[in-house]
Order: sequence, then C-alpha cells, then structure tokens
Amino acid sequence: MKEYTVIGLMSGTSLDGLDIACCRFFYKDSHWKYSIMVAETIPYSGEWFNRLSDLPGSAAADYAEADHAFGHLSGKLAREFIERHDIKADFIASHGHTVFHQPSRGFTSQIGNGAAIKAETGLPVVCDFRSGDVAQGGQGAPLVPAGDRLLFSDFDFCLNLGGFANISFEHEGERIAFDICPVNIVLNRIAGRSGQSCDQEGAMASRGKVNIPLLDTLNNLSFYNQKGPKSLGKEWVELNIFPLLNNSELSDEDILSTFCTHIADKIALQAGTDSGKKILATGGGVYNKYLVSQISQRVKPTLVIPSSLTIDFKEALIFAFLGVLRWRSEINCLKTVTGAKQDGSFGAIY
Repeated sequence: MKEYTVIGLMSGTSLDGLDIACCRFFYKDSHWKYSIMVAETIPYSGEWFNRLSDLPGSAAADYAEADHAFGHLSGKLAREFIERHDIKADFIASHGHTVFHQPSRGFTSQIGNGAAIKAETGLPVVCDFRSGDVAQGGQGAPLVPAGDRLLFSDFDFCLNLGGFANISFEHEGERIAFDICPVNIVLNRIAGRSGQSCDQEGAMASRGKVNIPLLDTLNNLSFYNQKGPKSLGKEWVELNIFPLLNNSELSDEDILSTFCTHIADKIALQAGTDSGKKILATGGGVYNKYLVSQISQRVKPTLVIPSSLTIDFKEALIFAFLGVLRWRSEINCLKTVTGAKQDGSFGAIY
C-alpha cells in the first residue's frame, strides 16, 4: 500500500484533552504527502483530569487499572469520532498519555492499553512508540522529528510549543532534535492559580514585569548545559522549576512574564541566526501572543505559524504517520535524535 487513512490519538502533558485526527497519507514522487481530513480535541472530564494528574503517585494496582480504563476511554472516543464523521480508517495510532518518563533509569510509561482500544473500535492499533527506543539506550523522545523530516522538509526548523518546547532540524545530513525547556506545563499551572485554564493570549504575562534574578537562575539550570540528545519530563519540572517559582514571592503576572522570557531566550539559543531560514511553530503555545512576540524579537529566522488545524493537531498527525512507518516496518525513530544504539521501527501492534 502507498495510501493510508489513519486515526491519530495524542494526549499531552497539559491535559487539555484527547486529540483525535483522521489523517490521510500517500507516497508520491518519492515523497510522503499528508492531509488532516478532520480533527477534534475531546476535553477530559473533571474526574479524568484529576485521575491523570494524580496517577504518578498512585499504587501499582491503580496504575494498571488506569492503563486499561484509559485505553477503553480512548477507544470509545475514537469510535464515536469515527461514527460521527463516517470515516473508514485502516488503523489507529495512539501515543497514549505519559505518566512516567525517566529514560536515565531505563523506563518510560504511557497509559492507554492498545488491546482495550482495539476492543472498543475493532480496528488494528499501533501504540507504545517510546519503550523500544529506551530499551536500546535512547531517550524515547522526541519522536516527532522522524515525521518532521519526511512531512515538513520545507522548513529549516520545526518548533513545537506544547507542554515542553522541542525543536528539530537537519545538521550535516542528520536529523537533530531535543527538548529545549518547559512551556505550557508551567504556564498553565501558574495561570491556574488565578482560576484560569491557561494564560489566554498571554494577557497575564503582558501585564507582568521580568524579574532578572529569577530569569538568570532559570537560564542557568544545569539541564541547559547538557548536550543532546536530551529530553524533559514532568518529574524534572516538579523538582527544578516549581520550587524556584513558588519561592520567588512574585505575582503570577511577573512569574509568567519572566518564564515567557526564559522560554524565548532558550529557543533563541537553538534556532540559529540566519534571517533567510524559516521556523515552523506549532503547539498550543503559539496562541500565547506575548510568548510569540518574545520569541520573534530574539530569533532571526522567520517564524511561520500555520493553520489552526496544523497548530493543534501536528502531534496527532505525526504519531499517525509514525504508525504508518511502523506498519510498513520502516524506521520511525532516529538514533541521532534519541541517542539510542540504532535507528528503529518501534511500536506495539494489536
């Protein structure tokens, strides 16, 4: 086959909801082409939001139960999506929801049991994309760059502003990618202290003032001196970021303004200085006008913001595509990105 219709499922660390995207892929003139046919984000109920938030501290049996329950939930939502839009899909590719990501200790864990998704939908399921790479000594992240290389080669840099900022680009014939810094996992938490789900368009941050001592402390955290491949997880943020912010005694507006500047500073260090290049920026963070303005002031390449469909569903699109590569037993994970012993075609198929 050279043409596939795939349902991509993605649940991010920001807990906005389950992203579901029906994507079409076809191979033509030695290149992969794509279209996002229809996509939705299904918000989590308050019960599921709290359950996913609390899961890292739960008992083992509760974790195992949540893995299967979240698989059934994902499958049910996918089935309803398929019925609602009268879709005929070849299979489902599900990233799941990351609960633990500690590659230095040899494991990463995404819930959303593939057998449960298959039971709910009746479709084949590709899932568990990360653990094979971790078993090969890799970070298991980021995985999106393999898709960036094949689907978005028109751009010099692909920048995602999601729970974390990550970037991918070509360097001397190899794809290089890594996590840069936290983004929405921090901004949403701080905005939440004022009863907001997020800092809408960066309004709170725009009212704040940058605190230079806090900015300097953030910019000099040891992670930023590490060479790639490297990745970030919620555990690192809880240990290294929130104690600094909580002890700063600053207003939420000042914290948000300072952290947006921190994000922009770190992106500017990685995005190069060539004004003739282009950066594709996606992820929920691009709706934060204050953050985007800070990044634009610091980078010389042109920041390109695509359609809202691509902004919101690029990760679901990419994981659908990684599922296609796995289905074809082709490489969907790059050792130059993750630091693994070898490239791989990873993902469990149910």
